[in-house]
Amino acid sequence: MSRLDVFINRMVSQRACLDFAIEQTRGMTGPVFELGLGNGRTFDHMRERMPERDIFVFERKVESNPASTPDAEMTILGDVRETLPQSLERFGPTAQLIHADLGGHNLEKNDRFAREISPLVEPMLAVGGLMVSSDKMYFSALTELPLPEGAVAGRCFVYRRDA
Repeated sequence: MSRLDVFINRMVSQRACLDFAIEQTRGMTGPVFELGLGNGRTFDHMRERMPERDIFVFERKVESNPASTPDAEMTILGDVRETLPQSLERFGPTAQLIHADLGGHNLEKNDRFAREISPLVEPMLAVGGLMVSSDKMYFSALTELPLPEGAVAGRCFVYRRDA
């Protein structure tokens, strides 16, 4: 499979999973977290699909397209290994939706990072909240859900807190 095909599958899957998660969490209270802003495409998509929700973006350094850049008060700067525990103190387990696209092209490095941040992400979700990730995550209390229609297996993952 060409790198272009891999990229297209990732983008199609990301959109399908985000749209599913947005719909499943509609009506919930609590913040939405975007872990990793990058160019700002998924932040922009979520902002358009759920303008009524507070979306906090976690990023080391903002370098997104100006049209896809969150307001400063909605941006939490720093390494997520530090900012997630600080944000748990601030928000508690209230996030209705968390999206993470933190990986790069090195699959082994992505997996190590996913293992490292999974225990930091897990306590942030409210009961009924969903986590959408471009990488497989390692949770002890979240349930992996079947992918929605249009998503390609292995290109995106969806998890839910049931209790």
